Amino acid sequence: MREFSVIIEKDEDGYFVASVPALRGCHTQAKSLDTLMKRIKEAIELCLEVEKPISNEFIGVQKVAINS
Repeated sequence: MREFSVIIEKDEDGYFVASVPALRGCHTQAKSLDTLMKRIKEAIELCLEVEKPISNEFIGVQKVAINS
């Protein structure tokens, strides 16, 4: 069993977007989180067929404020 960190965001149209930093180009989108998780698992499996994952460690997310 392998585990991958998945980044999930919500876009301006209300879609959930998932990407896997360890697998370049591995991403998908869906209207619900349940569907998104099914799709990202499929995407990971497909990406692993053609690409070897890069080693990275997810540390966290920080917010940065700037004057604009």
